[in-house]
Formats: sequence, structure tokens, C-alpha cells
Amino acid sequence: MHASRKLWTWLAVICVLSFAVLGWVGTEIYLKAPPIPQQVTSRQGEVLFSEGQVQRGQQAWLSAGGQQLGSVWGHGSYLAPDWSADWLHREALALREIYATKQFGKPFAQLDFEQQAALGERLKREMRANTWDARTGIITLSPERAQAVREVAAHYSALFGADPALDVLREQYAMSSGSLTDPDDLRALPAFIFWSSWSAAADRPGETAISYTSNWPHEPLVGNAPTAGAGIWSIASIILMIGAIAAMIFYHGRAHEGDDPAPPKTDPLFDMKPTASMRATRKYFWVVIALVLAQVGMGIITAHYAVEGQSFFGFPLGQILPFTVSRTIHTQFAVLWIATAWLATGLYIAPAISGHEPTYQALGVNVLFYALLFIVAGSTVTGWLGTLQHMGNDYSFWIGNQGLEFTSMGRVWQILLFVGLLFWVLLLGRGLMPALRKPSESRGLIAMVFLAALCIGGFYATSLTWGPRTHYAMVEYWRWWLVHLWVEGFFEVFATAVIALLFTRLGLIAASTANSAIILETIVFLFGGILGTLHHLYFTGTPTFVIAIGAMFSALEVVPLAMIGVEAWRNYQRSKAAPWVQAYKWPILCFIAVGFWNVVGAGLLGFAINTPIALYYMQGMNLTAAHGHAALFGVYGMLGIGLMLFCLRGLTERAAWSDKLLAPMFWSLNIGLAMMVFMSLVPSGIYQAWASVTQGTWFARSPEVVHSTVMETLVWLRVPGDVVFSVGCAFLALFAIKLATGARGRNVVVGSVVPGKR
Repeated sequence: MHASRKLWTWLAVICVLSFAVLGWVGTEIYLKAPPIPQQVTSRQGEVLFSEGQVQRGQQAWLSAGGQQLGSVWGHGSYLAPDWSADWLHREALALREIYATKQFGKPFAQLDFEQQAALGERLKREMRANTWDARTGIITLSPERAQAVREVAAHYSALFGADPALDVLREQYAMSSGSLTDPDDLRALPAFIFWSSWSAAADRPGETAISYTSNWPHEPLVGNAPTAGAGIWSIASIILMIGAIAAMIFYHGRAHEGDDPAPPKTDPLFDMKPTASMRATRKYFWVVIALVLAQVGMGIITAHYAVEGQSFFGFPLGQILPFTVSRTIHTQFAVLWIATAWLATGLYIAPAISGHEPTYQALGVNVLFYALLFIVAGSTVTGWLGTLQHMGNDYSFWIGNQGLEFTSMGRVWQILLFVGLLFWVLLLGRGLMPALRKPSESRGLIAMVFLAALCIGGFYATSLTWGPRTHYAMVEYWRWWLVHLWVEGFFEVFATAVIALLFTRLGLIAASTANSAIILETIVFLFGGILGTLHHLYFTGTPTFVIAIGAMFSALEVVPLAMIGVEAWRNYQRSKAAPWVQAYKWPILCFIAVGFWNVVGAGLLGFAINTPIALYYMQGMNLTAAHGHAALFGVYGMLGIGLMLFCLRGLTERAAWSDKLLAPMFWSLNIGLAMMVFMSLVPSGIYQAWASVTQGTWFARSPEVVHSTVMETLVWLRVPGDVVFSVGCAFLALFAIKLATGARGRNVVVGSVVPGKR
């Protein structure tokens, strides 16, 4: 107990210090973010963009699809361009042609080497000059650059409008005609894209050869190349990671983790009868499976748009289900079904752990279910209709689709979801409170479950921190609090503690051992994970020290993953501990699969792109998608499925259980995911990385690359993996149908019977 208290103290200290640093970084981002100009003018006084147009342009882009329609500063979808890189390249080419015509009277391509070199240097000086006046808030451009800006702005207004001359380009971008219909939005959008591009090339005040985005994107025409810091901190992070892994292996080699206890001769949970609130969680899991099927279906459609743009095997599906909508549903449902599985697991285990069914607990579980169902359905429908009907910026932000990846639902729905999560924490706390008050060896594990749940509910408040006109750098800062800390942080701590509790309840792990191990594991994970959030923010208009902190702590995130394989092996051994454990074979195998994908998806593929020098060239490319798919489904998805199966095992008649359906489900999902990642996403990511290194970010995301024969062939190579994966989903659905119909009418109504109190 004394050792546990020391570990709790260390955990508290690390969390307080880490969040203090993360908060300080946020204030520095706010103070040093790229300035938003009051006006952008030419030296002759012509106003190119007026006050408020950058902010309105940001709102217009987000309402048109935002991060589901290309990306800005590398964050978003991968089919349309990164608009910052695209504008930067188009403006550089236009300005260079203006120079050539004005100075030499002929196109740049017809000039000799010396003339081209001279204009190239002039272009770099012009594009990197920071002419923002802090006193007046005005950015002043030369007449030539002002002309180039007008040309590119006209292209963007036509592209996001309905100019039929750009229909082919829109199809390549999977972009609907008339993405913006308000003339004021069409005039403002170029202001935001220009500003994001200007920030990427203009030198920071008082510095040379380093822009507000640390020279991202790679663009040789304007002298954007990796900074020295990106290279140095990448090397340092790799050295730190190797040293930390060695230290952890040394520690584990010296420390003796007690052997697992002798398993009981019979299943300790066999006679457990579910309470009314536990039975009420069953419908959560049916919705989880429905959301999985919908998410996978939307993923197939979204991937196919990379080939046909706006059609699905010739059918003009994009007219009713645009790419921005299908991708929004695909990414949003991924988070929602995983979160729902974990929330339901918490509600299921609370009475099972404490042996107490609070008054009206079942009513609360039912109310929460229908509230969550309303939020999921309502946010999806209003977002879809808002996109199709072009209902405007205010509607998109408050009710429709905010255009932000993984957190796209309108603000009203976010508020309702936040209230729902707090209600879930209340229900969970009511169920666990008797166990928290009673001294036991498991109390530390139960406390960890409740504290993680409290953080899950509380930290969703970060989705409410930005407004319609918040600086884009700050929107990204808070968004990654939500995506990284909420999904990848506290949900993982919660799930890990729940798994440990389940194993202790089965008698496969000693409670005292699990208690200390979970606290120590949480310390190691959060020590790197909290400040590791910053690796998402290297190039989003942040101070240069973000690269140093993010690189070092992101490297530490990989350290605990190096030993995940050992834990997976021990879980495999536990699955063989006694004949009755075979009843939990597939949930345990799902936990083992989590270990595999943690090493491969989160560890190997994650670290492949996380160092600053690697991410400089790979941000916004398909290697990020490879990491995302392998980590999100492989780790969190398989974890959610494993927890769901464990709960359903206790909620349904064992005669209705079908291992024959679970076996092909498990292997199809994992093999299909591996095929999808390594036959399609990884090769296409490597191909794009080559294009980014050799010619620039704009080229890697251009139609010339994205719709090249190589890339479209690699998209088609997703089909075998998608088919195998879909077969796994079909078996999961069949399993659920058999379980629901086979158990109907045969479940025992327990009434007031409480687990362990028979």
C-alpha cells in the first residue's frame, strides 16, 4: 500500500507539471501565432483583403467542408490539396511569370539560366519578406505580388464557386460545384488561404529563413526547407527513445513481477446475474455494431472517391452524398462507436464490481442511451443537410458540420454530448461508490477507472473552447487536446484499468499486482503522452520550441509500446490458464490484437512520421492515414470490440454464443486491416513522401500525383483488404443477430439480485 501511495503521488506530480507546461505552451501559441492582418494592401494603396475577411474566409472554408476538403497547414483530408501549399506554389509561379514578362518581355520558361536564377532569388526575397506592420495591422505587398495574389484569388473563388471551366479539377478533388454560394464568402475565402500561405513563407519578426510555420510546407521556389532545429531535435528524440527503451528493459529485467495466481477451478462470473442497469447496456452494443457497419460503408465510399471523384462505379453518388459528408461520417462514427463501447462497458462493470445496484440506475442508463442516440442521429442529419443546402457559416458552426476532423459536429451537439458524458460519469460514480469506499486490494484499480472516466467527461469541455472567429492556430491547439488527450489518452487509461479489473475478477491476475502495475503504466504513458500532444503542432503557426518539446516527449510515447508484446504474450498464456477461460477466448484475443496493433500501428507507423524531420515531408500524406487506420481501429477499435464481447458474454445465454462466427470475424478484421494498411496506404504514403522530398508538398498532393497511375492502382489495391475487412464486419453483425434472437425470451429477469450476492 505504501508503494501504491508513492506511485499515486508521482502520477499526480507528473500530471500537474505536464498540464502546466502544456497550458504555458498554449499561452505562447496565442501570443506568437501568425498575426491576422486588418488589411492586405498594395503599395499603391489598393485593398486586396479588408478587415475581418481572413476570419470570415476561415469560417467559409470550414462550412464548405474544411478539414474534410483538403487541409490547411497539413491537417485535414488527403484527396484535395493542402490549400496552404497549393496557394503558395500558385502564387510563386504567378509572381515569377509577372517578373519575367515585366523585366524581360517573355515567359519565364524562355529565359536563359542566369535570368531564371536572378528571378528565382528575387522571388524568394519577395515571398519571405515580412511586411506586416504591428502598429497598423496591415500587410503591404509590391504591385507585382498584388497582381499575383489577385490571379490566385480569382482561381479560388471560381473553384469554390460554380465556374464550369474547373469541373474537371473539382472532380479530381472530389469537390462539389458551388461549395460556397454566398458572394461574400467567395470573396473572403481567398483571404484566409492567402493568410495561411503568407504565414508559411514570411520570416518571423527578427529572424531569417524561418517562417511562422517553421518553413512548412516544403517549397523550393520560396526557400522553404527544414530548419536546423527540425533535424537536431529529430536526432535527439531518436537517441532519447533508444535510451529510454533500454532503461525500461533493464528495469523490467531487474524487477520481478509476481507470477499470476492459480486460476479458480470454475468461472467466477458463471453464476453472476446481471442487474437491471447491466441488462440495459445491451442495446448500447447493438448500436455499436450498427455504427461499425455504417462507418465501414462510408469508408469504402470515401476511398472510392479517390478514383472517380464524385461517382461510385458510375452512379453520381456525390450529388446526394458528397465526399465531405461521407468522410465526416466515416471519421466521426469511428470515434463514436468506440466511445460508446467503452461507455457501455463502464456502466456494465460498475454494479458487477461494487455488488450494488443504485436506485433508478437502470432508468439513468436508458435515458443516457436515448440521449446519445439522439445526438448521434441529430448531428449526422443536420450536418448532412447543412452541407447539401449550403445553410451558411453560422448554421455550420452551431448546428451542422464545423469542418474539423474527428470533432465535426455542431456546437449545440457538442454541448449536449458534454452534458451526456457528465451524466455518464455520475452514473458510473454511483455504481462504483460502494467499492471505492470499501478498503480492498482492488480499490486502486477502481479509483483509476473512475478518475479516467472523470477526465473523459471533463476533458470533452476542450471541444467548447474555440469560437467561430478563433485564431486557426488556437483552434488546432484545442482540437488536439480533444483528439489526442481525450481519445488517445484518458480513454486508453480507462480501458486499460477496466481490462485489469476484468482479469482480477476472473482470478487470472492478482489484484495487488494489477493495482501497482496500472498506476505505473499510467505514469509512463502520460509522462510522454500529455506533452507528446505537441507533435501534432510542429507546423501550425506555433513557436519553434514546440518542435523541441513535442519531439522529445513524443518519442517517449513509443517507450511503453516496446513492452506491449510481452503483455500480449502474458494475456495469451492467461487464455490457456484453465479450461473455463476458453469461454472468454475471443475477448482475450481482441486484447492480444490490441497489443499487436499498439506495437505496429501506434509504435512503428506512428514513430515513422512523428519526428519533426519526417513529419515535415509526410504531414498530410497517406502514411499519416496508415498510422491512423492501424492505431484507431487496430488499437481502440479492437479494444472496444473486446470489451463489448466480454460484456455480452455475461448479458446473454451462453447457448446462444457462437465461437464459429467470432473466429472468422476476428481474423478477417485483423487480416483485412493489415492488407489495407500495408498493400495500399503505406506504399501510397511512401510514394507521396518521395514526391514531397523531391519537388515539394504541393506536388505530393497535386492531381498529377494523387491521380497518377501508381496512386490509383494503389487505391484499387485497397479493395482486397476492404473486402476481407467487410467480411469480418458481416460476421460481427451475424453474431449479434444470432445472439439477440437466440437469447430473446430466455434471459432470466433478476430483479433485485446483485452480482456476487446469490
